[in-house]
Amino acid sequence: MKIKLHYLSLFVVGLLGTPPFQALALPATPAATVPVSQYITSLNSDNSVTYRLFAPTAKRVSVVVGSTPDNQVTQDLKLDDTGVWSWTSTALKPNLYEYYFDIDGFRSIDTGSRFTKPQRQVNTSLILVPGSILDERAVPHGDLRTLTYHSSALQAERQVYVWTPPGYKAGGEPLPVLYFYHGFGDTGLSAITQGRIPQIMDNLLAEGKIKPMLVVVPDTETDIQQAVAENFPPVERRKDFYPLNASAADKELMQDIIPLIDNRFTTRKDAAGRALAGLSQGGYQALVSGMSHLDSFGWLATFSGVTTTTVPNEAVSRQFAQPKAINQQLRNFTLVVGEKDGVTGKDIAGLKSQIQQQGVKFSYKLYPGLGHEMDVWRPAYAEFVQQLFVNPRK
Repeated sequence: MKIKLHYLSLFVVGLLGTPPFQALALPATPAATVPVSQYITSLNSDNSVTYRLFAPTAKRVSVVVGSTPDNQVTQDLKLDDTGVWSWTSTALKPNLYEYYFDIDGFRSIDTGSRFTKPQRQVNTSLILVPGSILDERAVPHGDLRTLTYHSSALQAERQVYVWTPPGYKAGGEPLPVLYFYHGFGDTGLSAITQGRIPQIMDNLLAEGKIKPMLVVVPDTETDIQQAVAENFPPVERRKDFYPLNASAADKELMQDIIPLIDNRFTTRKDAAGRALAGLSQGGYQALVSGMSHLDSFGWLATFSGVTTTTVPNEAVSRQFAQPKAINQQLRNFTLVVGEKDGVTGKDIAGLKSQIQQQGVKFSYKLYPGLGHEMDVWRPAYAEFVQQLFVNPRK
């Protein structure tokens, strides 16, 4: 027993050091007498934002506001005698803004806020300046439902989000469905929380600007073993990851997701009652699935999407060679891009040129001064859904 205790004591000493043990000092916290509002980021009455971070031992703290390197602005914060770093912006226009803190070179979310951008690697916080269609207004609200299902195409348990209009009940009039794919590195909740799909749909429906419909948000990334994005360096993403993922997601959509939605909800089964759209990587997914199964959809949109200009797809190419079939089938084919989009600007330009030459009918909108960002995608989404399931093109 003495031998066992001796070895146990040596083991503990090896872990904790030579006695006497000293407790490690934990990070300091603000005094209990200080109101929380004095050390967290807050929206002010004039729509300015005061960014705050409690970091008494940091040497330099800055806030980076914006969604892409093209539009991001960095501002140094000042340290006060309580350990709080802060800076107040000018009055901001109503919108949902993205930001993060740079703490001595370390990128951090705002640890004083619960509003983060849902991503596969979470590193960005959000703050809403009210006064736009993105607000939660006092209007009838639809329901946001989470469905968990087994994907036979992927042999995995998956989730999909479904927005249903206010008062929806199964067994009523069949509703049309919009399937919407999010962008690379995001999750389905990115379209919900950052894209503000529920708020946009609630507000537009209350204003009578859209038809009642379902909005289905699948996970754009399939995460199957051979196509996990993290296994591919960014430089090889379009060459290796996108084709594999698009093929898997297409099978999941047609074999699992659409049958699931048609079984769980009262939906229209005709092509004119189905729309497909997506942004960035999701725009590529919409293009691949929409053209691969043209007879299943009547409405198609790609917002700043990767296209076959940089990621070829045989099924899409074959369909583009039949412009009459596309024009007869699609009531609306929409292309959207920001003027300064350095990520997929060439993709959309190449697609636009190709389908123009082949005689495919489409709608096109360029957002001046904007890049690869939500300030393009949210208004583009709002405009697109107002055109769905009405005034079908013959």
